Amino acid sequence: MSSTTKRVGKHTIQFANPPVIVATASVVGPKEGEGPLGNTFDMVITDTYFGEESWEKAERKMLEEAVKMVIAKAQLQWQDIDYLLAGDLLNQTISANYTARNLGIPFLGLYGACSTMYEGMALASILIDGGFATHVVAACSSHYDTAERQYRYPTEQGVQRPPTAQWTVTGAGAVLLAPAGNGPRITHATIGRVLDMGVKDPNDMGSAMAPAAVDTLVRHFQDTGRSPTDYDLIITGDLGRVGRELALKLAAQNGYDLGDKYTDCGLLIYDSERQGTYAGGSGCACSAVVFAGHLMGKLNDGTYKRILGIGTGALLSPTSTYQGESIPSIGHAVVIEKI
Repeated sequence: MSSTTKRVGKHTIQFANPPVIVATASVVGPKEGEGPLGNTFDMVITDTYFGEESWEKAERKMLEEAVKMVIAKAQLQWQDIDYLLAGDLLNQTISANYTARNLGIPFLGLYGACSTMYEGMALASILIDGGFATHVVAACSSHYDTAERQYRYPTEQGVQRPPTAQWTVTGAGAVLLAPAGNGPRITHATIGRVLDMGVKDPNDMGSAMAPAAVDTLVRHFQDTGRSPTDYDLIITGDLGRVGRELALKLAAQNGYDLGDKYTDCGLLIYDSERQGTYAGGSGCACSAVVFAGHLMGKLNDGTYKRILGIGTGALLSPTSTYQGESIPSIGHAVVIEKI
């Protein structure tokens, strides 16, 4: 890396002053609380309405609670936050928009589908490393029932789902970054490219997103000169069982054996057989709450010292699906290290 640039290779940023993850917060639904990672979340709500009159309002409330919680954990006030970077899966990112309205923090709305959390962490790191901000919150949310209503069928219809389908995580996660403090640091970010391999089935997101995840993974290794052995854990956001199997094959075709170091948040958050979640979890909140809870815990207790996380997103809409379009996808990567 030269003295005049923070770029490594063609696509990767190496931060000169790696931002610190000062605090994280996670709010999840009942099903997520009953899963294998249930004890790692900050708040488990008891019903999917969260005391509201609609699932959309419940999702908004979860996101607002997560942002408030992460600020309180950092012992800050909302006035101390320079920017809120947030998004969700709903049309016009209404969960994030209304949360920003209620909190009054300067707001940059994001839409990266299920890659939104890692996109937010990468952009927050750029703002802090560049000296443009001191405290930035990156956050996102999703809700099983709101996503089903928008992208597929209302859950009240009881439509049968294929084995390739994934279960949208009900939850919200937030990460607060600062230039200094205690906690792991974000040292690198590799920004993804949009890939489209022609998959058209909205019930097979794993197959649609896996090529984009591996493309970012390979470019990260090429840019940094690293390999899978340089990481304690390589984790994707939302590929589930089908996508993970495909990602392993694609990585091997590119000369990288990911082995046992690689897993996916969608496989960790649920016990698919016991909980009936088909190919695993997905949704903006999937990678967000797994990172904010489980992975941060492992970084803080020393189990992991260096993680490569890749948030994956399917950039479709109900309209594009109805018109028979294929599903473009993206993967954004960040390196989190306990220095």
